[in-house]
Amino acid sequence: MQRPKEFGGDKKLPMKSLFAKQEHALIHSTIHLIPRWIEGYHLTLMTILWSIGLVAAGYLAQENRHWLWLSSLLIFLQWFTDSYDGALGRLRDTGIPKWGYYMDHLLDYVFLCAVVIGYSFLVSTQHIRTLFILLLIAIGFMMNSYLSFAATNEFKITFLGLGPTEIRLLFILLNTAIILFGAMFIDRALPYAIPIALIGLIVIVFRTQRYIWKIDMQEKRSRYEP
Repeated sequence: MQRPKEFGGDKKLPMKSLFAKQEHALIHSTIHLIPRWIEGYHLTLMTILWSIGLVAAGYLAQENRHWLWLSSLLIFLQWFTDSYDGALGRLRDTGIPKWGYYMDHLLDYVFLCAVVIGYSFLVSTQHIRTLFILLLIAIGFMMNSYLSFAATNEFKITFLGLGPTEIRLLFILLNTAIILFGAMFIDRALPYAIPIALIGLIVIVFRTQRYIWKIDMQEKRSRYEP
């Protein structure tokens, strides 16, 4: 009887992004400081609170843009809990990888929606549709990762030199720009963001399907080799 493949959802491919090495070194050097009573799943579930806070901060920023500092803080906190939850489980050998894979990435989707909802309070009415088109493109990146993992058992979350950490930094920079220059900044940026994101998605999907095609062709040839 053939043994089932080992679950690989908690074993991401090596991160190839701008700050991947620095991020890995930081996590490795500080993970031991987390109190023993905190478990990895506690950190995973904290994304629910950060998401609620993001929506609230966006709503309050309609009256005072400085509430976006809170939004940026929540984005940082989500980076912390999202980056350390799996690492903590692996360090202590207390991880629950299948639940962690499911909940972690489900809550990543919830968090992404919260980011977009928060910005929807700030953009002009005519750009609301544009903002949600951008959300659909972002979901396309997530779907590509999940479908590729299902086909290859290799989980990749960095593309074109960017990963979740770099995207969070872009959101923080966007918040800072809105605070300094006003909400009109996001209205001006949105029309450029969509074609850039769409081209990036097309490139990634093309590369992914080509990689999976090669795997299938190699397996097909091996079936007919003597």
